[in-house]
Amino acid sequence: MKKVSILLSALTIGFVSFAAPKNVAVSPKSSIVWLAKKVTGEHTGTVAISKASLAVDGNKLVGGNFTIDLKKIVCLDITDAEYNKKFIGHISTGDFFEVEKFPTASFVITKVAGNQISGNLTVKGITKAISFPANITVAGGKVSAKANITIDRTDFGIQYGSKKFFASIGDKAIMDEFNLNVTLISE
Repeated sequence: MKKVSILLSALTIGFVSFAAPKNVAVSPKSSIVWLAKKVTGEHTGTVAISKASLAVDGNKLVGGNFTIDLKKIVCLDITDAEYNKKFIGHISTGDFFEVEKFPTASFVITKVAGNQISGNLTVKGITKAISFPANITVAGGKVSAKANITIDRTDFGIQYGSKKFFASIGDKAIMDEFNLNVTLISE
């Protein structure tokens, strides 16, 4: 009877170890492209991912997270170097991301249901639950997840140029929603 108990304990430990999700590192090929609009135009650029991992169980994405390095925001459409520097300087202030106080933003997956990802996004120390569809591929131990995420900046205390807070701002208004086109690829 003792041998049977030992054997069952060993099988149980082996099964639990086998069933645990596996974390995979995310490749430097991963990227975030942002798009922000205003009444009179738009700006686009990139922002660096400082760290990320994805959790897979068999052929399913089950979790993960990524951290955005807000000190590495780049604007791609402003070609004048001086104006580009001024623009990045402004969105790095308290009017927008307050980068000196909050150098990173983060997203932690709380649930994956089919192609729908839910999780907690933290920007400027404020955490909000968000959900979005994603194209997810898991094959041969490799993971690829791509999503276009729409975020309302006012949910994170970023009110500058918002018609919600400055009704008479006219053509100087900046849209409340911006997009992050996120691509995470495992190594």
